[in-house]
Amino acid sequence: MRRKNNVKAYPYLLPALISILLVTVIPIIYTIVISFTNYNMYHLTDFSFVGFANYLEVFSGSIKDVFFPVLGWTLCFAVISTLGCYSLGFLLAILLNNPRMKEAKIYRALLIVPWALPSTIAILAWQGLLNEQYGGINNFLQALGMTFQIPWLTDPFWARFGIIIVNIWLGFPYMMNVCLGGLQAISPEYYEAARIDGASRFQCFKAITLPVVTKLSVPLLISSFASTFNNFGNIYMITQGGPARIDNQFAGYTDILASTTYKMTTWSNRYDLSATFSVLVFLIIGTLTLINMKMSGAFKEVD
Repeated sequence: MRRKNNVKAYPYLLPALISILLVTVIPIIYTIVISFTNYNMYHLTDFSFVGFANYLEVFSGSIKDVFFPVLGWTLCFAVISTLGCYSLGFLLAILLNNPRMKEAKIYRALLIVPWALPSTIAILAWQGLLNEQYGGINNFLQALGMTFQIPWLTDPFWARFGIIIVNIWLGFPYMMNVCLGGLQAISPEYYEAARIDGASRFQCFKAITLPVVTKLSVPLLISSFASTFNNFGNIYMITQGGPARIDNQFAGYTDILASTTYKMTTWSNRYDLSATFSVLVFLIIGTLTLINMKMSGAFKEVD
C-alpha cells in the first residue's frame, strides 16, 4: 500500500525533479567533466581529456600559490565572520531577553534593520562609507581627532578587516533572532530551581542558558559558515577582490574561492581551472551541508 502511494506521488514530483536535473545535476556533472579537460581560451574547440592534471596543478603545480593563500583567507573570513555574527547576536539576545528592559521591542526593531535592508543597497552604502577620501567612517574618525585616513579599500589588512566588519553587520540580526528564540524557549522553572539550589547568575548561564542555546544554534552556525564560505556578493561588490596582488593574476587580497573562480572564468578564460576550483568548493560545501543535515535530523524518517 505504501509503495503504491509513493508511485502515485511521482507525477506530482516530476516538475520539481526535472527542474533539479536541469538546473543542478547537469551543471554539476558538466563542471566535473570540464575539470578533467584542458578546456580554456587556447583549446576551445580542440580540448582533450587530461585526467587529474588540473588537480595536480592546483595542489602541487603553479596554481598552488593561488589556491592555498585564497583558501586560507576564505577559511579565516568564514570563521571570523560566523563567530563574530554569533557572538554579537548572542550578546544582544541576552540583553533584549531581560524582562526589566522596557524598551526591548524598540531596540529589537532597530537592530533588525541590517537584516531588513536589501543586501545590495546595504553593501553599496558600506562601499561609500569605506571610501578613503570622502567616506563617512574616515570623516567621523577625523572629527574625533584622527590625523590620518585609513585605507579601507587599498590596504590588504584594512580591506580584509572592513569586509569582515560589513559581513558581521549584515549577519548578526539573524543570529540575534535565533538566540532570542532559544532563550525564550527555556522554561523559567529551570532558573527558579537553580536559584533555590544557590546557583549564581553566571552558574545559571553556564549550566542552563549556554547549553540550550548552543544545541539549538549549532546546525545554523554550520549552515551560516557554509554560506559565508561561498559569499561572493559581499566581497565582489565592495572591493572586487582587491587590492591586487603583484604576484597573482587570478586573485586579489580579499578574493575568496568563489570570486577567484569567477575571475578565472570571466577574466582569464581558464575554464579548466575554474571548474577544478568549483569542484573543490562543491566538495567543501557539500560536506558541511551533510554534517548540518545529519545534526539537524534531516535524514530521520517521520512516521
